[in-house]
Amino acid sequence: MRRVVRFLALAAVLLIAGCGKPQFSDAEKKTIASLALNALPALKPDTTNRFADVPAAAALGSTLFFDQGMSHDGNVSCSTCHKIDRQFQDDLPQAVGVGRTNRRSMPLAGVARNPWFFWDGRRDSLWAQALTPLENPLEQAGNRAAFAHYIQQRFGARYERIFGPLPDLSAVPANASPLGNEAEQAAWKAMTAAQMDGVNRVFANIGKAIAAFERSIEPAQTRFDRFAIDLASGAEPKADDAFSPEEMLGLKLFIGKANCVTCHNGPRFTDNSFHNTGVPLVKDLPLDRGRFDAVAQVQADPFNCFGAFRDGDAGACGELRFMVKDAPELMRAYKTPSLRGAATRPPYMHAGQFSSLEEVVAHYAKAQAAVEGTSEVHPLQLSDRERAALVAFLKTLSD
Repeated sequence: MRRVVRFLALAAVLLIAGCGKPQFSDAEKKTIASLALNALPALKPDTTNRFADVPAAAALGSTLFFDQGMSHDGNVSCSTCHKIDRQFQDDLPQAVGVGRTNRRSMPLAGVARNPWFFWDGRRDSLWAQALTPLENPLEQAGNRAAFAHYIQQRFGARYERIFGPLPDLSAVPANASPLGNEAEQAAWKAMTAAQMDGVNRVFANIGKAIAAFERSIEPAQTRFDRFAIDLASGAEPKADDAFSPEEMLGLKLFIGKANCVTCHNGPRFTDNSFHNTGVPLVKDLPLDRGRFDAVAQVQADPFNCFGAFRDGDAGACGELRFMVKDAPELMRAYKTPSLRGAATRPPYMHAGQFSSLEEVVAHYAKAQAAVEGTSEVHPLQLSDRERAALVAFLKTLSD
């Protein structure tokens, strides 16, 4: 009897370890193949931005992305929070520009594929997103009239080769914006409608140039992708790409028992949607209700898809037209982040609530109640070994 028990135990170990070879069903292989980077479709044109794939616009956008002159104090640029050597994020629990914000900087690989932007989706295009930090008092803290003048003075000829003639800015105040301080708002209200439109068009084109640059930032292939390709083709993985028994167990859990793939699916490991997962509050941060408040913000944005600064027709505005506007599941719901490269960019969640992947896995296993609204997460009975295996698998998504 003991020999039988020992044999069954050994068989179980070999099933998990696979004697160094993956042991997955055909259905599992299909799911794994759907997560590989080679399943990522070609990037679609952005018909709301006719300059999205213009090389000169991307080159100007790159310059503006790294230009600290694109801020109130001359010390902050987009790259302050989106560092080129850190997956275009900053490793901080909350981003710091002119001041400290209440959210974590998101990495930018594949960002042009998003239907919504920011953790709460308060912008509906990459170019509209690029404009928001420029006037946020905690980020770059500028104002759109000042940006228009800066473009004219420093990049005037370059701008006009791409976008056409600049408007007459001679009578436009040095500082004016509908979102600025009292003096800037008063200066904006004193402007003519033509002056406002001219400044807004320059401002929109700044966003379109930055978006053209950001479209070039795509995720890189990782060990998981090479393993998934070999698995799908039946090829023997190279020694450096082969998964350990622990990593294979983690992958099985990810697409199976742990159910991570429900939200972290597709080649970018995200469903591009918003979920309340019971993430705890961070002390001393302002009230943050996630997607619940973002709906009104994206509707009110003059640079949204329905606005006057969109290129192309309104056929591109399906996401905005049919978005869910009022539902209980929007309360404290945040975007599902891509897991590509996640192992090397702690902390995690929208305000850096967790310092390690182990803490993230523990949070989902426990499934604590939501601070507000209802969490979509249910408790998972995961052993310590299974939790460690999930973390081991997630590390294969980073090079």
